[in-house]
Amino acid sequence: MALTLKLHRMELPREVIVGENTLDLVAEVTKKLGFEKKAFIVSGLKTFEIAGRRVKEILEDAKIEVDYSLVKSSTVEEVGMVERQIEKETPEVVFGIGGGTKIDVAKLSSARVGVPFISIPTTASHDGIASPVASIKGLSKPYSVMAQSPMAIIADTEVIIKADYRFTASGCGDVIAKLTAVRDWKLAHMVKNEYYGEYAASLALMSSRLIVRNADLIRPDSNEGLRVLLEALISCGVAMSIAGSSRPCSGSEHLFSHALDLIGSKYAMHGEQCGVGTIIMGYLHRINWRKIRETLEKVGAPTTAEELKVEPEKVVEAIIKAKDVRPDRYTILNEKQLSRESAEKIAKITGVIH
Repeated sequence: MALTLKLHRMELPREVIVGENTLDLVAEVTKKLGFEKKAFIVSGLKTFEIAGRRVKEILEDAKIEVDYSLVKSSTVEEVGMVERQIEKETPEVVFGIGGGTKIDVAKLSSARVGVPFISIPTTASHDGIASPVASIKGLSKPYSVMAQSPMAIIADTEVIIKADYRFTASGCGDVIAKLTAVRDWKLAHMVKNEYYGEYAASLALMSSRLIVRNADLIRPDSNEGLRVLLEALISCGVAMSIAGSSRPCSGSEHLFSHALDLIGSKYAMHGEQCGVGTIIMGYLHRINWRKIRETLEKVGAPTTAEELKVEPEKVVEAIIKAKDVRPDRYTILNEKQLSRESAEKIAKITGVIH
């Protein structure tokens, strides 16, 4: 019997520039991609002053007309507002300039209108800077949705290194998460015959192993360590583009993070929660969870409920509820069917709660 393949479309960035003072190249890259008349910038109040205004001026000096919108959060309402502005202004390209929130709003609003998008991150807190998925509050789903891949990524290390180091440590947590995400994806392939792409999986795993190997380099004010993280985050984004879903980069550890959000985690960042989730899910997958914890400690990312500023009971509850966040996503949690007692025991064994 012949194997029937479904259509599999890959959207990959055409330009990826990482390094010092790369913002200076923004007009050159924009014109090289064929956008010469009109652009639209999505940024925030702070990030517009950090990088957005400079990008606007560089583009205008190159005779490209620029409109912009400053957003406060990644909500459905903000996406709708920006979408209407893009439709009204009819730009050739949309720039997302800022952290994950601003980039996600730019990514989804531009995708809905059918306008290409360029990512200019001001932090390296998670792989959303390069991925085709967006995390938006107020949707019917408490997890990321497909949007579009950036046509280009311009990551200026001189800008990003000035951000609070906590963002960088959080980014490491999001990359480390691929160690369990890929295993969950493989498990779903074996049990549910779900599509599994070995190349995308290998790329995601390679990114996480890169962080484990170079953890000593990743510290405050280290340009070398920041470049390692940015390259890993961008590779993760490309892995999702190749897979056509978030599967290679989001598994049980991400479900744990989403469950924490739903239960009421107000302080911790996405990557920080995913890092702690990877310790727990690493234990369930029977991989070296101690090495995961050690790596997170080296880069200065949280490894305990206390460091996440989350009550121990909420961690236990999140472990139990995680599998219900996204019933269509088969992970190690579907295999184990944990009780409250076993979830608490695992959290204690791994040192996440005391």
